[in-house]
Amino acid sequence: MARDAEASNFAGVWDDFLRKLSEAGQVLSDPRAPHNQLDQAEGVRYLARLTRAALDQALESADPDFPRFFQLSNETIKIGADNPDNIYWNAVIKGDRDYRVWGNKGDVPYLTFGTKENRYGIDGTMISTGEIDAKDMKIGKDGSFEIIISQKKQGDNWLPSTAGSTGLIIRQTFTDKTKERPGTFNIEAINAPATPNPITQEDLTRALNHTAAWVTGTAKTFADWSAMFMEHPNQILARDQKFFQRGGGDPNIFYGFAYFTLKDDEAWVIESEVPECRLWNFQLCNWWMESLDYRTIDNVWTNQTKAKLEKDGTLKIVVAKKDPGLGGNWLDSTSHTNGVALLRWVGAKNHPVPKCSVVKIK
Repeated sequence: MARDAEASNFAGVWDDFLRKLSEAGQVLSDPRAPHNQLDQAEGVRYLARLTRAALDQALESADPDFPRFFQLSNETIKIGADNPDNIYWNAVIKGDRDYRVWGNKGDVPYLTFGTKENRYGIDGTMISTGEIDAKDMKIGKDGSFEIIISQKKQGDNWLPSTAGSTGLIIRQTFTDKTKERPGTFNIEAINAPATPNPITQEDLTRALNHTAAWVTGTAKTFADWSAMFMEHPNQILARDQKFFQRGGGDPNIFYGFAYFTLKDDEAWVIESEVPECRLWNFQLCNWWMESLDYRTIDNVWTNQTKAKLEKDGTLKIVVAKKDPGLGGNWLDSTSHTNGVALLRWVGAKNHPVPKCSVVKIK
């Protein structure tokens, strides 16, 4: 009888998780969301992807004494306008512990490390608690480096943390992933115990509750962002960058978000000066703020390496279902009649706001 009671308790943990996770599905019926077949199918896939990422974060990779790198965003897990030019790595940490991160920079043009307080499951924020840019680090001639993460300054390369820090994010940004060698990274907790503790029912309950809350909170957060961008369709606005930084954005990046909505006989034309900057790119996303399938479709984003500038040095991007023959750089909206777009200026001295227009095409 005791064994049956224990088994019943664990079954309850699983049933409770499924019940709480189902709340995430409410985002699909949000009246602000598109309700056509494509967007709804992508929405269900999005929730499944978030669940996969959240389980890795909260269960498989959750021990701050034995951290490991995993990916909250990659080619098949997409969150918050994930960057096609990036390779992201994440690790769960705890603010009252110190960590050593070491590896090799590779050929990555832009590499940053940030500690975050990940509160997507609570209030939709991911506040920075410390940042370090590879250009400001001491790195060996062979590309090797070591970083210490701690609340008190340590070592040549110190990444601050706070009592509220819960995660580390590594952003590698490339100009051409096919030619540039990615970095390699390792992490360990300093003075960690010899072995992890066995998993308990309390551990499972906490991890699954966090998973459900994080999936629901993340989906709601970015649905709210999309709805906000919808208020000014087909326009890139100079919004307060602190808002995006509270959501986990890189403080070195100016984020120019927009919502596009197009009929089959329309094209969205974006024209801009290109500022002096370290990097830039422009991408298309679906309504759920997932990058479009850059694995298989090359022209759903562009950057300073891919794009062809006009004779006067300005940038022209044309978004449509097919190439309308308007010149510039055509980006394929695929089968999407609406979605989110994002222009990034990285380390720019000024932030020009593009001129946007919708034109009729044949």
